[in-house]
Amino acid sequence: MNIRKIAGIGAALFLGMIGSSPASAQSTFKNYRCADGTQFVAGFFQYDSRAHLQLGGKPVTLKKGLALSGSRYTGRGITLKITKAGLTTLKQAKRPVTACELT
Repeated sequence: MNIRKIAGIGAALFLGMIGSSPASAQSTFKNYRCADGTQFVAGFFQYDSRAHLQLGGKPVTLKKGLALSGSRYTGRGITLKITKAGLTTLKQAKRPVTACELT
């Protein structure tokens, strides 16, 4: 599956979840590609502190946690860290941490 198809599926999924609410104007979707080949879409909404991911063909919601610098989201064995400098890492259960970049 290529990144454009994943992005389209992720955007359609997120837009379907929020409908035509006022929050839809204040949402951000980011496409990531990681060093280990993982690709995912992350959705961030103005009035929701969680990160909504489309990862491995499945939607995953991660709660925002404490971080010294930047943001840290965790849930279901997954940790997403985004530093203030924009460096992003993804840790999935039983897999090593991998660096990710925006596509």
